[in-house]
Amino acid sequence: MATIKEIKDLLATITDKTDSRLEILARDTRAGVQTLLQKKMKDFQSEEAENARLEQMLVYEKALYAEGVELIAGIDEVGRGPLAGPVVAAAVILPKGCKIRYLNDSKKIPKAKHQAIYQEVMERAISVGIGIQDSQMIDQINIYEATKLAMLEALGQLSEKPQHLLIDAMSLEVPIDQTSIIKGDANSLSIAAASIVAKVTRDQMMLAFDKVYPGYDFSHNAGYGTAKHLEGLQRNGVTPIHRTTFEPIKSMLQKGEW
Repeated sequence: MATIKEIKDLLATITDKTDSRLEILARDTRAGVQTLLQKKMKDFQSEEAENARLEQMLVYEKALYAEGVELIAGIDEVGRGPLAGPVVAAAVILPKGCKIRYLNDSKKIPKAKHQAIYQEVMERAISVGIGIQDSQMIDQINIYEATKLAMLEALGQLSEKPQHLLIDAMSLEVPIDQTSIIKGDANSLSIAAASIVAKVTRDQMMLAFDKVYPGYDFSHNAGYGTAKHLEGLQRNGVTPIHRTTFEPIKSMLQKGEW
């Protein structure tokens, strides 16, 4: 009779819940075996649920595949709301039917998984483009227009010309067919891929800025207006990466506080 450890190792090799060996193990009355079997079945259920979620996030892509469109670029941005730092956009073309486990709107992915999912997107994508517009440009033309510029820059960096764009709640003035999707990063896998690339890229930039401009907690708040960030502003003043058209920075400057 196989030991519990041997059965555990065996279960690790089984990838199909219809595998006949599972039926044999189900007749094993040992409590340890039944516990392992229950865990295995829960793992199968989790995998099925994740696969169903990914299939749902490919609805827009599959409709385009049916029309013969294969090079689809998802486009998204991060950094519209912070008081400091750039707005960063990414454009990602995934292979047809590509599924990346746990890929979702970057805000819904646990931070501990960001790097691993980002790495898989970068490895599997046909092409990735990144666009960055700094705080000076944001102040000059406003955050909405700066976001569009970042998206256009990301699009221009793609090594392959996309046949269709899936964009998170925006439209771009380019001669490429496109679909604007509300909450696109939660409804399209291509946009979700762009979301995580933009998020990780911007977070890395803000980590670097934290070393250049210490005292604002940029490594944790990514430039958003947290309590520590606002305390840093009052104590240390406005840095070159702060957005001078955003409150409370705008009022601070107008009052001559800094």
